[in-house]
Amino acid sequence: MARRMREGGVTREAALDDLMRMLGGIPLGRPAEPEEVAEVIAFLASPRAAAVAGAEYTVDGGTVRAV
Repeated sequence: MARRMREGGVTREAALDDLMRMLGGIPLGRPAEPEEVAEVIAFLASPRAAAVAGAEYTVDGGTVRAV
């Protein structure tokens, strides 16, 4: 988004609208924030995830359909 803002001379909101349009929308209504991805990583690296094995986590606000 930063590159789109810089190269296209558009606001963050306009760049986000472009991204949402390209992705076909995000059920959460916005892209995941870096802090949200970091929270998942912190959980997986913690003792609380000791029994988690062979899982795949997609932190994208629901953009990729998953079952």
